[in-house]
Amino acid sequence: MAELLKPKNTNPRGIPEAPFIEKVDSVLKNPDDDFDTTMNLFQQRLQQYKYMELSKKQQLADLQIKIPDIEKNLAVIKLIKQKKEKNDKEMITNYELNDTLYSKATIDVKNLDSVYLWLGAEVMLEYNLEDATELLNDRLKKNQEQLKIVTEDLEFLKENITTMEVNTARLYNWDVERRKKAKAA
Repeated sequence: MAELLKPKNTNPRGIPEAPFIEKVDSVLKNPDDDFDTTMNLFQQRLQQYKYMELSKKQQLADLQIKIPDIEKNLAVIKLIKQKKEKNDKEMITNYELNDTLYSKATIDVKNLDSVYLWLGAEVMLEYNLEDATELLNDRLKKNQEQLKIVTEDLEFLKENITTMEVNTARLYNWDVERRKKAKAA
């Protein structure tokens, strides 16, 4: 029975494609012995797909937070560069201290040649404006590519979850019919 779930195809990240059972009779050679084992295998695979889907949804949520943050940072650096080109001496801005708490700051644009970027894991580094822009653009590109991959994987998983749910329902319904026939006989 395990050979039935061996993947014939996988997506580019190695997620196996779910088999589709057209006729349950062709899958179960010895129904009395094979049914429970087959049903358990299909239910386990379904749970694996659901776990992978949950993991991918978390990745998607993380990326949907990261990408706008990177875009905001790039916009701020662009604004600073524009102010420097116009020879503005200072700039007044509001910045976020907490989720609902903002404060006003006056920035000396004339003498501002670098920014500090939060890299995560309690690490913050100073970058000049050009290096910061380059780093953020690279991260934005990588995150957008990752977003595309995660979205594709989620679609693939949804299709396979549906296939496994249909397979499980077919197996269950087939067993109900088999038991009715056995009772009647």
